[in-house]
Amino acid sequence: MKADAENADGATPDRTDARERLRRRIAGYDWDALGAALDAQGWAVLPNLLSARQCAALADAYGEDERYRSRVVMQRHGFGRGEYRYYRYPLPPMVQALREGLYPRLAPVAARWGAALGESGEYPDSLDAFLARCHAAGQPRPTPLLLRYAEGDYNCLHQDVYGEHVFPLQTAILLSQPGRDFEGGEFVLTEQRPRMQSRAQVVPLRQGDAVAFAVRHRPHRGARGFYRVHLRHGVSALRAGTRHTLGVIFHDAQ
Repeated sequence: MKADAENADGATPDRTDARERLRRRIAGYDWDALGAALDAQGWAVLPNLLSARQCAALADAYGEDERYRSRVVMQRHGFGRGEYRYYRYPLPPMVQALREGLYPRLAPVAARWGAALGESGEYPDSLDAFLARCHAAGQPRPTPLLLRYAEGDYNCLHQDVYGEHVFPLQTAILLSQPGRDFEGGEFVLTEQRPRMQSRAQVVPLRQGDAVAFAVRHRPHRGARGFYRVHLRHGVSALRAGTRHTLGVIFHDAQ
């Protein structure tokens, strides 16, 4: 049941205040330390980004069809088991605030990675400017999504690339509580370095935690300069319960 104090957007009746509080919370993290973690391992955890009430409000709205542009059943496409729904524009206020608030904090990391790898192009300071670039290139469809897993469901290792313009980092926020709402279902990252075996990492998350991570690769300094470390992400099989996750991707899709 939804809490009376919040609607299904995860916002209080005064949405402006709720979004501003979220922006202040994002600004309050130690972004130098988070940037260093992203550089070193390709991921970093933002603990307690959303409250339990905000998480429940977002998860409870999964069945409200008018909020979404499409629904994907993973097993139909060989993506795993489970399903997810892409939001339509305009995004729910809480999702929009997360996208707007996180983008400028991650853009300096994206620019640093691009420079290290010799990639052309810059990342504007604002999300609107970056999305204008996506839309001009024929990528107008919103990519934030809500994922739902039940017992036995999982997400195969993959990369969320939707067109020519790709912002190199994204964020996933766990909306359910491990050990109470579900068992298993760990967030997994793998990385592949040249001439080395793939390495898997399990990222520990609690309800409301976010993980920022590389979409497809990150730079790593070797003896002869920087080279690409390729990453994929997924979710291990749930042993019991139901798991919801909010995915915040910053580039739009074709």
